[in-house]
Amino acid sequence: MLQRHTWPILEFDDNPTAKLNPVHFAGDGFDTDKMVITFFPEVIDKLLHSGRIEQACVIPGENPVKIFRFSDRKDVLLTLGQVGCPACGGNLDLFNAMGITKVMFCGGGGVLDRNIEVGRVLVVDGAIRDEGFSYHYIPASRVIYTDPAVTDRIVSCLKDREVSYLRGLVWTTDAIFRETADRIALRREEGAKIVEMEQAGCIAIAQFRHFAYGALIYGGDDLTGEDWDGRSWRSREGVRYDLVQLCADLVREI
Repeated sequence: MLQRHTWPILEFDDNPTAKLNPVHFAGDGFDTDKMVITFFPEVIDKLLHSGRIEQACVIPGENPVKIFRFSDRKDVLLTLGQVGCPACGGNLDLFNAMGITKVMFCGGGGVLDRNIEVGRVLVVDGAIRDEGFSYHYIPASRVIYTDPAVTDRIVSCLKDREVSYLRGLVWTTDAIFRETADRIALRREEGAKIVEMEQAGCIAIAQFRHFAYGALIYGGDDLTGEDWDGRSWRSREGVRYDLVQLCADLVREI
């Protein structure tokens, strides 16, 4: 039932069926239920050229989506995420309709605490919902949380592998060029450690469709100083490569 509100974005409708549903585009679906979504195109290129992954299929459309399969973990698929909740979350909804029920996300984001060094991994506990996509899947709230059982399993696996990590909230925003000083200060006060553009939407999809989802975000550029500091975060090839490989293991554990 649609709940009327002064502001359209807060008019939540809990009807699970829309006029257009992802199942309409699911086709034959995948032959596995596990997927890693990454934002590191150079890692995919490296894995492809070294024979560690192979292309499994292409989902057609105006923006075709390439799906790869790990050669040594054939039950795990890999794809390059698209920026922002509507693109990334929309694809995630489609992947679920195609049979994916276990997902690990790995990406990078801007740190809101200068003590978070470049490459430090954050296990996402939830996201401050400063975007519009998630409100179409889950009723309005300031924060949306990951499934604690899934997140606890991820943490347990990281401890077993002696991987250093942080655990906490991210701030999900649609507007990369509107991360003002006052907004940054407020989100930091609310507990956000990293700012990024997808987690609130992806977590909402997982809640709405009832599947396992976890995310690792590594510390990238620094938003805490007077001026933005890129910290050469996109050039951390070793961190990015290792994070994809780690998520390929973790998705089999959640």
